Amino acid sequence: MNRSLVLPAADIALAVLALVPAALCWNLGVQNTDFPATGEVPAYTATRYAGPWLFLAMLLVAGAGTAVIDAVARLVRAPRRA
Repeated sequence: MNRSLVLPAADIALAVLALVPAALCWNLGVQNTDFPATGEVPAYTATRYAGPWLFLAMLLVAGAGTAVIDAVARLVRAPRRA
């Protein structure tokens, strides 16, 4: 395999692998609780946001974006070096 394509392929694979745990962290960071109606109080849904999980998801997405930018930069520069 061409050496100039190995690192961009690894960057893309890293980006995809970082997005899977980012989605899981986001789901853990947003928690919905349903409260039933009692008496004159209507039913409602409360949403709780867990900051550490959302921050980790943001870091993983930022890392994936950085890996994609690096892969594109390497692919654009590759023909110029040859």
